[in-house]
Amino acid sequence: MVSLPQTPTFDLSGKRALVVGASSGIGLGAAVVLARAGAHVTLAARNEAALVDLSRALGREGLNSSVLGLDLADIRETGARVQRAGPFDILLNSAGLARHAPADSTTPGDFDAVMAVNLRGAYFLTQAVARGLLAAGQPGSLINISSQMGHVGGLERAVYCASKFALEGFTKAMAIDWGPAGIRVNTICPTFIRTPLTEPTFQNPASLEWVRGKIKLGRTGEVGDIMGAVLYLASDASSLVTGSAMMVDGGWTAG
Repeated sequence: MVSLPQTPTFDLSGKRALVVGASSGIGLGAAVVLARAGAHVTLAARNEAALVDLSRALGREGLNSSVLGLDLADIRETGARVQRAGPFDILLNSAGLARHAPADSTTPGDFDAVMAVNLRGAYFLTQAVARGLLAAGQPGSLINISSQMGHVGGLERAVYCASKFALEGFTKAMAIDWGPAGIRVNTICPTFIRTPLTEPTFQNPASLEWVRGKIKLGRTGEVGDIMGAVLYLASDASSLVTGSAMMVDGGWTAG
């Protein structure tokens, strides 16, 4: 008699999720999919007015959320607020900054601004959520939105690539540190997704041609293309996945 395996669950009922960068783009999509899966979602970003609007929209679907103002570049205040509001079973960090220019035109100010959010802010946010889980003796899933540019180079993207390559590195090291505690750490690496952050690229015909020529599936991405990956990594369906980068890049890095 065949014994059938159990199907892993994507249900997040009873889980608490922190979504940073929830005011727009990928972060907003992540907040929606996690809430629809049953999690209570804490919406975090600098733009609290946008978060309030999102929270009300979720409430109209009967979904649970709360609002938390955070500036990822202020690591001390971020850590304190995460400690007070946590512990969180799930972290989805979609906050990011891009300042594109040829490498010979990079200024120290642009370099520091990008690193303050994409690397330093992401590092210490992930640490803060993990500390809450460790203190509570709870497992968890910590996810940072990285980029395909954390695996390949890109035109006029030296600083951005540097920040995302570094994010990929600390993800693997944190996964090793916290694996024994049941805390998983992963990244999602999108290609060009139409969001407010990427809109300048979509408005530039030469840049858009370059992008489409690199994506093997022949199209750029939408926020909905990322939502399934978020739910998978947040849920028990990915319980043996840690220290990994999930590529959602239409085949860009395959070639």
